[in-house]
Amino acid sequence: MNSFLRRNGKSLRRPIGIDLFAGAGGLSLGFEQAGFDLAAALEIDPIHCAVHEFNFPNCAAICADASKIGGKEIRKAAKLGNSPVDVVFGGAPCQGFSMIGKRALDDPRNRLLLEFVRIAAELEANYLVFENVKGLTVGKHRQLLDELIDALQASGYDVQLPYRVLNAADFGVPQDRKRLFLLGAKKGLPLPHYPNCSNPHRTTVWEAIGDLPDVDGFPELMESDVLRNVRFGKASRYARILRGLTEDPGDFSYRRAWDPKRLTSSLRTEHTPLSQRRFKATEPGKVEQVSRFHKLDPEGICNTIRAGTGSDRGAFTSPRPIHPFAPRCITVREAARLHSYPDWFRLHATKWHGFRQVGNSVPPLLARAVASQVLEAMGIAPSRPQAAVELGDEALLRMNMSDAARYYDVPGDIVGKRLRQAERSTDKQLEFALR
Repeated sequence: MNSFLRRNGKSLRRPIGIDLFAGAGGLSLGFEQAGFDLAAALEIDPIHCAVHEFNFPNCAAICADASKIGGKEIRKAAKLGNSPVDVVFGGAPCQGFSMIGKRALDDPRNRLLLEFVRIAAELEANYLVFENVKGLTVGKHRQLLDELIDALQASGYDVQLPYRVLNAADFGVPQDRKRLFLLGAKKGLPLPHYPNCSNPHRTTVWEAIGDLPDVDGFPELMESDVLRNVRFGKASRYARILRGLTEDPGDFSYRRAWDPKRLTSSLRTEHTPLSQRRFKATEPGKVEQVSRFHKLDPEGICNTIRAGTGSDRGAFTSPRPIHPFAPRCITVREAARLHSYPDWFRLHATKWHGFRQVGNSVPPLLARAVASQVLEAMGIAPSRPQAAVELGDEALLRMNMSDAARYYDVPGDIVGKRLRQAERSTDKQLEFALR
């Protein structure tokens, strides 16, 4: 919409956001739902980048190492011209290591936090949102956070202090998930405030997934993650919104063209009869003693869904919650529901990548709550676009690492290569320090 249109003294234009370290796009979706237009998403992992491109086909998907790209290149890829960048947001991964007698940000394994600052400054973003694990606020990791805030301030940004850790469960997400957020603005601009708990009623596990069909009744889901012409059960208001059956008054995203009768991201897991008996015998809300998997309480909220490690770190799978009634682990779609992803949003067709993409992401409802505060500080009223967006090519959801690397014309070992380079650099620093 035209920037001169106003409502109650606020501009109605849709501001521009750029997602750094985007993953599959939890932050991207939350900011779009709040009323931002997503111009570009930077992500080093080609498989995550492909899934992001599928869900956000009008956004420039940039598959690159953040340490090897500049603001001008991102601006060019996004075809922004001289348009201002209103907000840069992202969750730079950090290892939390601190060198003895050195600044924590000098450790190459933490360098990506500085890259976030550098890119935001090069893009001349008016606002920024940084998110990370709550562990960054305690113990030795606090040094890393303090240095990051110093770096932001030295680059011309004020930071809202004290910083806060927000729990997704306080913002409508049926999951206990605590994340640190830093909110910044160029010096002289109003700082965003942190959002307050939006609803004292916590969405329950069963409100989130109770209408989904039991995948155990569909043998075809052993080979495919998609089922057509599915009969869903009675849905709660939360589930109806995620299925697109009820309008969400707080959602200002672009409508996606999709078939609501399809069940997606639902590849089954085959468990042994012994495992099924143990899962069935475990009380809801308790941990199964052998697998250490948490069994979901239908009237409670989900424990934190974790991503496990990528192929560059051994490809370990985190424990997946047990369904509250069926003797099996939850599906990727059920995990996505527990993360507040709408049903049109697709994850990678494999369980391993799909769960990694959910577990690594910020729940969209939590991201939306934060993004809405940025919009408020900017003096912009959110506007709902009329156009619908066609989702991308489904082949993007089935790519392996080699396929995705070729698609984006990047090395097949781009993720592991960055980690090895950082480790070699750190080893040299340690060797020098110990002389």
